[in-house]
Amino acid sequence: MQSAHLVEEWQRLGSARVAANGIELRVVEHGAGAPVVFCHGFPELGFSWRHQVFALAEAGFRTLTPDMRGYGGSSRPERVEEYDMLAVCGDLAGLLDAYGLEDAIFVGHDWGASVVWHMAWEYPERVRAVAGLSVPATPRSSGPPLSIMRSRLGADFYMVWFQEPGVADAVLNADVRRTLLQDDIMSAATFLDTTAPEPPLPEWLSEPEFDYYVETFTATGFTGGLNYYRNLDRTWERTAHLADMTIDQPSLFIAGSTDPVIRFTPMRKMSALLSDLRGTIILDGAGHWIQQQRPEEVNAALIDFARELG
Repeated sequence: MQSAHLVEEWQRLGSARVAANGIELRVVEHGAGAPVVFCHGFPELGFSWRHQVFALAEAGFRTLTPDMRGYGGSSRPERVEEYDMLAVCGDLAGLLDAYGLEDAIFVGHDWGASVVWHMAWEYPERVRAVAGLSVPATPRSSGPPLSIMRSRLGADFYMVWFQEPGVADAVLNADVRRTLLQDDIMSAATFLDTTAPEPPLPEWLSEPEFDYYVETFTATGFTGGLNYYRNLDRTWERTAHLADMTIDQPSLFIAGSTDPVIRFTPMRKMSALLSDLRGTIILDGAGHWIQQQRPEEVNAALIDFARELG
């Protein structure tokens, strides 16, 4: 399916507003069979999984793809504290309840990967298997994450800069198109430098697809997504009970070899956390937005992984 036509095909699927955990999630459902829940990251939408939704539905799976809390057509609670990891995992448990499902295969990218790893810890009985893209499972840090980031990576590191409510929000909202085109976001300077030429549209993204993102984030802003970062320490404080737990469900990790995330979030400790790791796939030359940049390879890996579960 050509990328230029994926917006129309995606919109043709329709969506539902589903009550879950005290909020509403906009969910796109497609296909029939064993359920697969796709969880996107920042700054993305359920639409980011368009290639996988069509491929896995065709392969015989039922896909459920929400706009996560704070994004797109889903609820955007105002309080920063309503975006910690336990709240977001509660949304996914509520999504399963709304569809009458005992469990599902969970697949996440970027922040969505962190969410599905935590989902496997917090709700192990609801997670049949789990696949993370770009962000590996990591052990609990020795202290609050933000102080560690500040000391190691500096105040200009993007996750640190995102912390003050309203500051990054205003910068990112000022030029939505430029914000969404940024590829190297490790430094606040990337967003603050408005004199640099606008980055080009990546070759794996068509103008109609990009317009879908621009129109959505112009309407919603970026605050919901930024609030996930603002709960790093709160999540750490609330998840001490997970410190010594492993993820025992079948698991899979996929990343691009040039993804900067795997440089500051190393994979070396992942195997100790994942007791049934079925594979670690590193796609040579691929970057961070892997499920959109290299959809055929990601689709094949996910379908093989899901089919092996029986």
